[in-house]
Amino acid sequence: MPLLVAIDGPAGAGKSTVANRVGHALGIPYVDTGAMYRSIALLALEQGLAFTDAALADTASSLGLRFYPSGEGQRVALGTRDVTDAIRSPQVGRAVSKIAKLPGVREALVHAQQGLAQSEMAGVVMDGRDIGTHVLPGADVKIYLTATLEARSQRRHAELVAKGYTGTLEELMHSLHERDEEDGCRQVAPMRPARDAVVLDSTVLSVDEVVAMVVALCQTRKARARVSHHV
Repeated sequence: MPLLVAIDGPAGAGKSTVANRVGHALGIPYVDTGAMYRSIALLALEQGLAFTDAALADTASSLGLRFYPSGEGQRVALGTRDVTDAIRSPQVGRAVSKIAKLPGVREALVHAQQGLAQSEMAGVVMDGRDIGTHVLPGADVKIYLTATLEARSQRRHAELVAKGYTGTLEELMHSLHERDEEDGCRQVAPMRPARDAVVLDSTVLSVDEVVAMVVALCQTRKARARVSHHV
């Protein structure tokens, strides 16, 4: 039976890293929904497009985004262009919450995300901010991964500095706080834990520890499903 795993939470909590490794451990595909919104934000910034549905809804409907594996982990491509690093820039990070609030953009991407989940026979691991509440409300396993603002800021700052980012930790912390506010208060599918989600606080946990917890939850769910199927 296919296993649908939803991992939600705020920026910098480690969702993408955890979801990627959980998918690898379980042998099922990983879909980074944040990369979809970030790719639209990247195109809007590069092409000088307004952050409106009128300007971006059609782009969202025909994004042409591809995920593919590499020796360095999952990569993201728009057509033939690798945008894995470009979509993680601070500029895109500041723009993406404004893009994610647009109803037409969200509708197009949610439709695409649900299609991806339905097309995978083995199931899928999908991370974002509204996967368990809106995109895959019937997911078998729902995780809400969080951490303190300070911990999330330090992790994200370290990642960006390694890529040449010169901004301060305080600037990044302010940016993440603003994004938390925007994601949690938007009218369409606001960020919040699903009622049946397991909340994991990764502030003092390593990536390995979080991955092990999520994989164990998934294996327990699969075992229960097999028992129910045979009863």
